[in-house]
Amino acid sequence: MRLTILLLFVAVPLIELALLIELGRQIGFWWTIGIVIFTAFAGTAVLQQQGLQTLGRINESMASGVPPIEPVVEGFFLVIAGAFLLTPGILTDTVGFLLLVPPLRRMMARWSFDRIMATGSVYVRTSGRRPESDSSQAESAYRPRPDVGDGPIIDGDYQRVEDPKPDRPPHHDVGRGS
Repeated sequence: MRLTILLLFVAVPLIELALLIELGRQIGFWWTIGIVIFTAFAGTAVLQQQGLQTLGRINESMASGVPPIEPVVEGFFLVIAGAFLLTPGILTDTVGFLLLVPPLRRMMARWSFDRIMATGSVYVRTSGRRPESDSSQAESAYRPRPDVGDGPIIDGDYQRVEDPKPDRPPHHDVGRGS
């Protein structure tokens, strides 16, 4: 893993440098600089619009009570796209613009989510206002449970129903004949 990251940090800048030099030879230095600046501005504008749309989808999902998993993962890919678009270079701009294509981004989000679900554990935790009446109870309610195992997780709704309590205990006459 470390070797892969090291190669990425060395290989990507070298590839970018080679592409920029070749593009500069083909179309000229100033046109190359202009393309790099234009892609940064254009990418940022498209990123802002799609980021707001994704934020709207997250809000819609939450308002309807559905976990916004797909829009959040798409938002993560938008952040990656933004980083690539702001990094000067032809390769990173290409990857950034590809991540701005909604069908491709959704496909990547689904693929990533499927990989995460197949290879690891995912914990979803919701948060809200913590109760202020009992701080020790509030702290324990929002702390991860240490007893959670690897068994199946069953999601469902429940309704508490109180057992009817009779006024007096049932009376059974034993041994009495009628």
